[in-house]
Amino acid sequence: MENENLSNELIHDDEYIAEVYRLKQYFPIKAGLFQRVVGHVKAVDGVTFRIRKGTTLGLVGESGCGKTTVGKTMLRLNTATSGKVLFDGVDVFALDREGIRDLRPPACR
Repeated sequence: MENENLSNELIHDDEYIAEVYRLKQYFPIKAGLFQRVVGHVKAVDGVTFRIRKGTTLGLVGESGCGKTTVGKTMLRLNTATSGKVLFDGVDVFALDREGIRDLRPPACR
């Protein structure tokens, strides 16, 4: 995992299968009769990493630190607050349903 050249903007490099840039996932805290948003839980706050093609990345940390949230947000099971995720150079967050389906291997469609 190397994070050089990720400080200002994400520039795709064909060497990487997945690139995550400044990923944020905040969940609202609601209170009161009308359930107004009074704050946010910062489950993931500015995560950046890359995974080289042909390698494996292990995301480790304490219970409740956001590991599952990172994965779910990368897969668009959660809507990201901000950030960018590229899979083989394709911006995952910019795709519609059909575009997401096209990223999957044929056996998984």
